[in-house]
Amino acid sequence: MRFLEPGTGRPVETAPVPYDLTYDDVFMVPNRSAVGSRHGVDLSTPDGTGTTIPIVVANMTAIAGRRMAETVARRGGLVVIPQDIPLDVVTEVVSWGKQRHRVFDTPITLGPTGTVADALSLLPKRAHGAGIVVEDGRPVGVVTESDLNGVDRFTQLSEVMSRELVLLEDGVDPRDAFNRLDAAHRKLAPVVGADGRLAGILTRKSALRATLYTPNTDADGRLRIAVAVGINGGSVRRAEGLLAAGVDTLVVDTAHGHQDSMISTLRAIRALDPRVPVVAGNVVSAEGVRDLVDAGADIVKVGVGPGAMCTTRMMTGVGRPQFSAVLECAAEARRLGKHVWADGGVRHPRDVAMALAAGASNVMIGSWFAGTHESPGDLQQDPDGRFYKESYGMASARAVQKRTSEESAYDRARKGLFEEGISTSRMYLDPARPGVEDLIDAIVAGVRSSCTYAGAGSVEEFHERSVVGVQSAAGYAEGQPLHASWL
Repeated sequence: MRFLEPGTGRPVETAPVPYDLTYDDVFMVPNRSAVGSRHGVDLSTPDGTGTTIPIVVANMTAIAGRRMAETVARRGGLVVIPQDIPLDVVTEVVSWGKQRHRVFDTPITLGPTGTVADALSLLPKRAHGAGIVVEDGRPVGVVTESDLNGVDRFTQLSEVMSRELVLLEDGVDPRDAFNRLDAAHRKLAPVVGADGRLAGILTRKSALRATLYTPNTDADGRLRIAVAVGINGGSVRRAEGLLAAGVDTLVVDTAHGHQDSMISTLRAIRALDPRVPVVAGNVVSAEGVRDLVDAGADIVKVGVGPGAMCTTRMMTGVGRPQFSAVLECAAEARRLGKHVWADGGVRHPRDVAMALAAGASNVMIGSWFAGTHESPGDLQQDPDGRFYKESYGMASARAVQKRTSEESAYDRARKGLFEEGISTSRMYLDPARPGVEDLIDAIVAGVRSSCTYAGAGSVEEFHERSVVGVQSAAGYAEGQPLHASWL
């Protein structure tokens, strides 16, 4: 990546300003391009995590759960399960995730004698918004919210379900499935095996996406999943258990990654001889990258304070503007033959593109994905009828309370005095993009298009060919769309 020199239009190696930059401070200059289509861009990343799109979901309890892990991996990304979930639960989540289908969604299943209330409590858990009614494992009906509107909540589903089913066979080609659903004017259909038993569910959109995305899978063709560990007592033992459970990436995570406890924990985990990538962070300097790589990190997480739920900078004054942090850390990691993840600070697809231009191999996203059907929280409704889910920071009082639930009342109260993060925030579902896949579509479309402007056919080429300029606040505002007339 190079910078645009103001007044000359020439690309130069160093930033033309003596201060650090956020994503909003920079823009990218288009290059002459031989890339004919955004679909010709390869977004797979070189850091060993298997991602075929450069998106990692942050290890936040309100965001990263089993549904998110399954859905994002199916589209080529990676989800990091948080460190405060018990080992036995994480082991079960990993096992469950490894059994998910690479193409078909996991269906919501209900019995014919189940009630409308049962269905209404489960349908918001999936973006496709449908439940499959099964008898002896075989689909006999489909229910959607439109079937349940205005119906008594104690009514049995056999009385309201749609019985005329289009059934797709296991192994159906996604393009053929899309055409069949389109011809039948159906949004979705159950998928059945040779024995007629339910194997999954496929929507028109998911069939289309299966032709556009490549799943993130391990050597055995199973979806990949990452899990985080902390740096306090028991972390090495937990890491050993996670490796035995079959996690695909191990993330050693703490807010201040450039400290002795991180380095000693990282060395001990490396001594376990993990055969998967080890990620460690967070840092914002080249020195931090060197120390973590020397201790055994394959990938370094970069970012202190840019997250939407984080109050670190306002509480402590500590942090660094994210674009400059990623730029410096990525350069040092590349010199050492390693990689960085840009963690936090993305609000728009352009921010993901700028992080990749700065040299990140993957971009971590947290709060942006909190307001989706796939995040773990329950769907709630405000007085105006808008749907939302609650999110909170991982250093907030709420997160600390969950993480210290087994400690003494005194220790919990003492730790609760020191918080850096928002304990509750309403993350509203976008009616146009209520599922995480909808947001991934928007992000990937933007990043692919950005690559074509740079004349890059891959993530590596994008970093090499990007020419970035520094802009004023007015310059950033000029690039924002106008949703209403200025008259």
